[in-house]
Amino acid sequence: MIVAAPVEPKRSKADAGGPERRKAGPLQVVKAVLSAFIGIRRGAAHENDAARITPVQAIVTGIAAAALLVAGMALLVHFIMSRLG
Repeated sequence: MIVAAPVEPKRSKADAGGPERRKAGPLQVVKAVLSAFIGIRRGAAHENDAARITPVQAIVTGIAAAALLVAGMALLVHFIMSRLG
């Protein structure tokens, strides 16, 4: 008679006693990206964000923020030029 050994489920780092890693919320990602744009961030907040924000979240939010910045600048220039000309 063949008896199969019980298979243990794979455990993640969070299950192994480490701190649970939750994804950052949208507001936290926006705050982190905007503070990076202007260059202000506290060390403790940076470490917390680095542990919770995924690269995809940071990239998508950064691209969206850059697009909004460019669109805002283009609208501002268009408004100023229409008033002068």
